[in-house]
Amino acid sequence: MTEETEAGLRGRLIDAGVELVHAEGAQALSLREIARRAGVSHGAPRRYFPTHLDLLSAIAHEGFVELADRVTAALAAGPDAPEGPRAELDVLARVYLDFALGRRGMYELMFRHDLLESGRLGLRETSLPLFDLLARLVARARPEPGPALEPAVVAAALWANLHGIAQLWGWGSLQLAARTDDVEPLLRAVLDAHLGPEGGAR
Repeated sequence: MTEETEAGLRGRLIDAGVELVHAEGAQALSLREIARRAGVSHGAPRRYFPTHLDLLSAIAHEGFVELADRVTAALAAGPDAPEGPRAELDVLARVYLDFALGRRGMYELMFRHDLLESGRLGLRETSLPLFDLLARLVARARPEPGPALEPAVVAAALWANLHGIAQLWGWGSLQLAARTDDVEPLLRAVLDAHLGPEGGAR
């Protein structure tokens, strides 16, 4: 088997896994089903991914890439591009929530503890650039004088809030507690809590 063919089959297995997680959720990602959808023998994945965790990590990596691509596209220069760090943070937060709620299976897979702790996801290459962007925007958007917290700390707290909204909204808990079917007030409250009321940004 040529190197190109091997790379193609490896990619086909990942693509099959991505399609499966979108269609049926993270719980459906068995090696056998991924192999079936890729049109290969059930033992084929082991030739390219030594463990099930390696294949799941490769699939989750695609989720981080898609999320980063969505953020980049949403912030791209153009007539509809957001102006100013607060507006950019608003867009980034919306893209994050849209991805989390629209890609529930992939989102769940991306933040599985066993994948994150394994080190196989390559988080430094996949998710940290997006977090660095979040921290830079926070540094620019915070009003002066602001609390004596590092932008990375504020960005981490903001991310934690967005992650919590995504999880609890997906479970239906926030709709019940907040008595609303609109996530917009929650998003506004999170941004105001960490950045101050809109209009105070520099």
